[in-house]
Amino acid sequence: MMEHDYKNYPELTNSQMQELEFSSPHKQITSNFFAKVVKVHDGDTITLQAEFRDFTFPLRFLNIDAKELNEGGEEARDWLKDMLEGEEVEILIDSTNRVDKYGRLLGSVFYRGMNIGDEEIYLGLALPFGTQGEGQVPAISKMVPYIEWQ
Repeated sequence: MMEHDYKNYPELTNSQMQELEFSSPHKQITSNFFAKVVKVHDGDTITLQAEFRDFTFPLRFLNIDAKELNEGGEEARDWLKDMLEGEEVEILIDSTNRVDKYGRLLGSVFYRGMNIGDEEIYLGLALPFGTQGEGQVPAISKMVPYIEWQ
């Protein structure tokens, strides 16, 4: 059986769950839950405290990309901080896409009935996941020309 660093990577991926779920020192999250937002890291990552765990843990918003802080992402972080820090939220888990490549739990965050990721997209603070095109130069032939409406 392989060793797993539960301190730095508390969440097991679906493939790891098959082998390690019963040896996990804490409950693995596989369904929706409520938690308190104790910290906002950036526009798409928060730290949560849930009553079923005795430690805080990160959550990456599912299906959105906010700018990194060093690329102008402070506005998204600050909006999220004002909206959620210290508040109780509902987290919806997609059982087929629970953990990202860095070992963070993935989920949709709901507060007062609003999907916060969708709100960030609507407000221009984030983009749908995979559309940010980090490091890519836009193709000029695909750019829409400016049309002046009268």
